[in-house]
Amino acid sequence: MNQTGLHLPKREEKPRNHGLTILIDNGIPFQLFQDTVHSSRQYIDFVKFGWGTSVISSQLDEKIASLNENGIRYFFGGTLFEKFLSQGKIADYYDYCRRFQCEYVEISNGTLAITNKEKASYIREFSKEFTVFSEVGSKISIVDEVDNSMNWVEWITEDLEAGATKVITEARESGTSGVCQANGDLRLELVDRIICSGLDLQSIIFEAPNKKLQTAFIKMVGSNVNLANIAFSDCISLETLRLGLRSDTFHILEEETNHA
Repeated sequence: MNQTGLHLPKREEKPRNHGLTILIDNGIPFQLFQDTVHSSRQYIDFVKFGWGTSVISSQLDEKIASLNENGIRYFFGGTLFEKFLSQGKIADYYDYCRRFQCEYVEISNGTLAITNKEKASYIREFSKEFTVFSEVGSKISIVDEVDNSMNWVEWITEDLEAGATKVITEARESGTSGVCQANGDLRLELVDRIICSGLDLQSIIFEAPNKKLQTAFIKMVGSNVNLANIAFSDCISLETLRLGLRSDTFHILEEETNHA
């Protein structure tokens, strides 16, 4: 960051435990991937290779090497775990993650109809070898809209107790499911329930694929909220939102000071 003398929200140096920015790679070209990683590495904590893109990415090894060179961690999307699970190939998924030297895995049930308790059993197993990020919420908006907000708190708690290091709240890369309604609006009662539940918010990662959601979570939780599903093109703009350098969050430092 260039020195200015401005008073800005405090951001931890990497490796951070909170205030995480997790980019999603949906199969972007390697040169764009590499340029973004190199130029913005101080603002990127993780890259998630979305859903099953890692299976068909021709330069996956090169992308992972670029992340390692720039001190950025990575994991594969939870939908890929669910695909292996649906075919009874969990042992193959272990091998797949080991082959690419993954330290992190995402365990979810957003597409496959398994209970949270069953998902928690996989969290428990994978956490013996990997650092687990779990995900709560369905990728089908109508399913989530009938879920009681209290259920989400119970599911998050169950995942953490099973060994998840952090729990991701579903919104998809489109921002139209999970904690969002089909029209993209936040399910405010649900988000308020999570925020006010007493859960450690450093253990929660909110998917926020667009500026509207990013702004909302920063205002509700603070500059150091954990955010995921960030497009590669939004890395710098998100950091300016965190620091109150855009009109949308211009007064964030004063708001955080008043709530301290």
